[in-house]
Amino acid sequence: MPQVLPHYEVLPGRGPHLLLVHGMLSSRSQWRPNLPALSRVCRPVVLELYGHGRSPAPDAVEAYHPDRYVDAFERIGDQIGAERWFVLGQSLGAALTLRYALAHPERVIAQLLTNTSSAFSPPEWGRDLEPAMRALQSAVSEHGAAAVERMPIHPRQARRLAPEIKAALVADAAEHDPQGIAFSGRGTVVHAALGHRLRENRVPALLACGTHEKRFTPLRDRAARHMPLLEIEDMDGGHSVNLDAPAEFDRAAVRFIARHVRA
Repeated sequence: MPQVLPHYEVLPGRGPHLLLVHGMLSSRSQWRPNLPALSRVCRPVVLELYGHGRSPAPDAVEAYHPDRYVDAFERIGDQIGAERWFVLGQSLGAALTLRYALAHPERVIAQLLTNTSSAFSPPEWGRDLEPAMRALQSAVSEHGAAAVERMPIHPRQARRLAPEIKAALVADAAEHDPQGIAFSGRGTVVHAALGHRLRENRVPALLACGTHEKRFTPLRDRAARHMPLLEIEDMDGGHSVNLDAPAEFDRAAVRFIARHVRA
């Protein structure tokens, strides 16, 4: 059986395509405040992870492995005619877009990332999370969507989001498939870490770093030391810096994209 693709939408814009990939329990609404600015310099391609929002939820955990996303991104790029494009990942999404850039540097003009423990941590990070992800699987089997809604990173629990953004994320979360979320934990999260491969990066990169997330600081500093072609812009926000500081994020992202379009 051919691999089913995640849900994606190509939005209006000017310039090369930009693939945008959100993190665990988020959705396409992750980018809602940023799309007007980004569309001035690129054509956004907004994707939702398997089991999230409008995407299908394959019934085998192996379908959620990060390598399957790399394959899916390639097929999507081919479908939309993006010979070369930009990629932007948030949190877990950044681990997937970075993996794609490592596998296909010839396809990626440049990449943008936000705070991402999953991308910058060593492999043992995922192994340490495996018991929690198996516990999530058990909770979902017993309680269904209620188990997902109790997760600390569910948008219902967010306290600093603008009301309209929180409402959009919560509405999208109502479409999440509980089994797909559990499989995302076991199939994607535990295999996502790329901290041991940062030196392999060959694609220009911008890390938009939300400085309020203090636990991310050691990983930020590690990436600064080990990841070639990485630029860092520290911003007045937290884990979802593009939502916490949208104007600051937009300025940096647009400037970075425009510079590499001209290069």
